[in-house]
Amino acid sequence: MIKINVDMEKCQHYGQCVFEAPNVFKLNDDDKLEYHATADDSERDNVQAAIDVCPMQAIFIVD
Repeated sequence: MIKINVDMEKCQHYGQCVFEAPNVFKLNDDDKLEYHATADDSERDNVQAAIDVCPMQAIFIVD
């Protein structure tokens, strides 16, 4: 399992992460980001891609 953290102070809810890792990130009905704080190791590449595309650099894998 990997642990994921999103700095919600930085996050502007652009949703780019949703396209890269839809099993981990989603925009709710109010267009606000929601995410799972843990994900299966099989999602690591997708989460890393979400980290890479985040314009606010608000997503982190917690070691």
